Amino acid sequence: MKNNIENVYRDSTDLVGLGCRNYVIAVYIANRPPLFEYQELTQLTSLTCDEIRAIGQECGNGWRKVFNVYAKLLYTLEHEKFSFIKKVPTWQQYRDDFLLQIGSKTALLFNAPNTKENDNTVHIIIGRTYAKSLINSKQIEAEFTWLDEEFAINTEHKIIVCPYFDYRQLSNVKIERLASMIDNI
Repeated sequence: MKNNIENVYRDSTDLVGLGCRNYVIAVYIANRPPLFEYQELTQLTSLTCDEIRAIGQECGNGWRKVFNVYAKLLYTLEHEKFSFIKKVPTWQQYRDDFLLQIGSKTALLFNAPNTKENDNTVHIIIGRTYAKSLINSKQIEAEFTWLDEEFAINTEHKIIVCPYFDYRQLSNVKIERLASMIDNI
């Protein structure tokens, strides 16, 4: 990102997901944690302390990986531009104490990116299949440059498509590549 991130406060009525209303990094995912309270969610809701751990315990390893990769990605970003990451010394502690909570500047959203927003938010769609379904159904009205089979970008709207947040699909090398894309968008 070329400039420092500004605080942006959003009306959460059009957003469905988990996280902070003044997010600067939004990750879009096709599925929700398979627990009643998340399946019925109709707005953006900040998590509480230990809620990520509880979701991981109740919903399994797949959700633990999503949260782990998200926190690991944040810790790979340039700390000067994303100073909120410096709150704790490790990505594990950031995941447990801040990720998707009030003040975290992060969100995990269950609806499509809003390309009409004009701010410094970075939008990350995880999973090529999910991204293509959003594009084909016209839920995203943006042109993408596909860099390869896994990564695509739209610099105008600051949207990046990447592999799903899973260690096999988004290895450490790919996390570094994604972080570099975010830092330079």
